[in-house]
Amino acid sequence: MAFSFTPAPVTLSGRLVSLHPLSHDHHDGLLEALTEDDIYERAWYTSIPSPDGLSAEIDRRLALSEKGEMVPFTAVDATGRVIGMTTYYDMDADVPRLHIGYTWNRPSAHGTGTNAESKLLLLQHAFDTLGVFRVGFTTQWVNFQSRAAIERLGAKQDGVMRAMSRYRNGALRDAVEYSIIEPEWPAVRANLEARLLRRG
Repeated sequence: MAFSFTPAPVTLSGRLVSLHPLSHDHHDGLLEALTEDDIYERAWYTSIPSPDGLSAEIDRRLALSEKGEMVPFTAVDATGRVIGMTTYYDMDADVPRLHIGYTWNRPSAHGTGTNAESKLLLLQHAFDTLGVFRVGFTTQWVNFQSRAAIERLGAKQDGVMRAMSRYRNGALRDAVEYSIIEPEWPAVRANLEARLLRRG
């Protein structure tokens, strides 16, 4: 088995949100998004970069993209406002599989449907275009908001990996692994489309 197409930078567009290949041109919009409501300080357990570290994080993701190890996106809402970042990563052509993650969105975008539509766009591209069999999601045990969002997608919990790494404050971090496999994709897609339809 292999990917139908090699994962590469692409623009994915929906009604509420569009996902654009990450660029340094997005720096100022991303900076505004990650400083909204002091999200970096409050969401200490997430992958949100620090304001001072944003440029380096863009460099890091773009370098991994150049090596074919990550496909990073900037999320932009229907008004043209940058709302956050997400990526494909941990891509393995032998299965084929990939992960969706390193995702964060500005607080004012929460509950607007943009995250659900982002996941629909990413999953659609992964299963229907790239031809993956498995999409994984990894989040932190203490990130209850993220865990609930992943579970609402219809992803199954595969397990908890204890003391996998450390948070930026030095505390040990437990990770929770979820996945959606290809036979489950039609039901997951129908669920997401129904959720978005309710938004009008």
